[in-house]
Amino acid sequence: MSLPRVASIETLAADHRVRRGSDASIASHGSLRSRKLSFNPLPQDWDLHALQQGRDKPDDVLSQLAAPVSAFEVPEWKRMLQIAAAVIYCLFAAGIVFGYAALKPVLKSEGAYRDTCGGDDTCVEIHLNLMFTVAAVGTNVAALPVGAILDHFGPRVSGVIGSIFLLCGALLLAYAQTLPFDALLLGYLCLALGGPFTFISSFQLSNAFPRHSGLILALLTGAFDASSALFLIYRIIFNATDGAFNLRSFFLLYLAVPVVLFLLQVFLMPARSYKTVGELVDQAEEADAASHALDISSRFDDQVDENTALLREERAEQRQQQEAVVADIHSLLGSVTADQQLEAEERKNVTSGVWGIMHDNTVLEQISSPWFILICLFTVIQMTRINFFVATIRVQYAAIFGDLDKAIHINNFFDLALPIGGLVSIPFIGLALDHTSTVVVLATLVTTATLIGILGVLPYMWAAYANVILFVLYRPFYYTAVSDYSAKVFGFRTFGTVYGLIICLSGLFNFSQSGLDILFHITFHGNPVPVDLILLALGLIIGTSLVLFVVIQLRRLGRLGNDHPRDV
Repeated sequence: MSLPRVASIETLAADHRVRRGSDASIASHGSLRSRKLSFNPLPQDWDLHALQQGRDKPDDVLSQLAAPVSAFEVPEWKRMLQIAAAVIYCLFAAGIVFGYAALKPVLKSEGAYRDTCGGDDTCVEIHLNLMFTVAAVGTNVAALPVGAILDHFGPRVSGVIGSIFLLCGALLLAYAQTLPFDALLLGYLCLALGGPFTFISSFQLSNAFPRHSGLILALLTGAFDASSALFLIYRIIFNATDGAFNLRSFFLLYLAVPVVLFLLQVFLMPARSYKTVGELVDQAEEADAASHALDISSRFDDQVDENTALLREERAEQRQQQEAVVADIHSLLGSVTADQQLEAEERKNVTSGVWGIMHDNTVLEQISSPWFILICLFTVIQMTRINFFVATIRVQYAAIFGDLDKAIHINNFFDLALPIGGLVSIPFIGLALDHTSTVVVLATLVTTATLIGILGVLPYMWAAYANVILFVLYRPFYYTAVSDYSAKVFGFRTFGTVYGLIICLSGLFNFSQSGLDILFHITFHGNPVPVDLILLALGLIIGTSLVLFVVIQLRRLGRLGNDHPRDV
């Protein structure tokens, strides 16, 4: 699954300043939501008495119950505990399905689909790969409903739904051999759906400590990447016990994860998301304005009587409350100046070269433009290549080397490198995207993808190891670059729709992996090279077209090598 890149608190505050001060940045309001990954564009104030009296409509009640809360209203120790809990349960639940390559040998050892296929190994291979394909599609498509549920019901409900999916998935996988339907496919899909419900609902915790939002999101993202190692650890234990610790034992033990997750959601995790930096700035400005208004109104109370004295006392108390709110918000946000924030953000936008290209266009105009079509096609091909490689790495290298032992060595190295690669690449991805033009980023993606494709078909161990290393570093960089491109080109006002559509379509297209499996195992008689070369050629053609299109458009707009690109 892929996620939008998250900016620092300085960038977010700058976004907010730009939104309030420039007509050209109308989309920045959405940036407080998408770049900060806070899915709560809801009213900040709501009347509990009105809710109790039933005067609001049901939709209003739901929205108000999910309205965000200021972080300073929650004790610091509790916020710290919430973040620690989220990192731990994301480590065990967020992206475990992407450890499929490590689990696959165990599934085969346990006889998965053996009866269905009558012992035919090619048939088993295709069924197992379909199981992963459906899970990968489900993970990407689930991002859309997860966002809607977070918007309307808050992170606690989303987390509880995630725990239910994980519980169902573990039970189905534990008893798959005794159930009269394909419980492996359905169970793995449930694990895949539980991931985004659990993971995405945790993003808003970055607002619990705005000055450390980057660190918090790095911890959560790192937990997501590292979670794929869970099945690797299980496979090591499975082999060490000669299969005694079987699938049923493992997934029955895993039931503890959704149970603990459910309890944490009910008793510890926030029911309402924490307010973003922009919302806190708004709240501080409103409180400051209210305090100033109270000062002005008190000057007109010339007549001193009992009522006036009470009124003044009440106003003084209100003013103290407003000033306390402002002080709490300033303490939470820190003292970085808005001008510095704005200048830093403007430098990043200018560096990209594509900032604001289609911010003022409608969604229909955006998704019908070559800017969208080309990045969507490139994402479709690359996501298919990535998931196909994850699903077939062992059988591919077994065929390329003609040696199963060598393939197992590469597979084991990949299982270990996948979570590590995600962790190692995190700090460098942000630096590259913030200080490099989008043309350079896209050209790097195309070049790296081509090199991976070439290395992947060479029958040498050094090429295989190099391929795996490049792959595990490329994968998080690619996903992040696509979200970064979408935000810069299309703007934050339509980010959720545009980026969500790209990922959703790419996820759905992953069903083509079943066709690729047939080509690999049947049409080409177990030779993966023709399939890899087809995917390589498609990626190169579409990727080159994308880079050339962007270069031509930027040259036409005078943005290539220009420190101050003119407006579109």
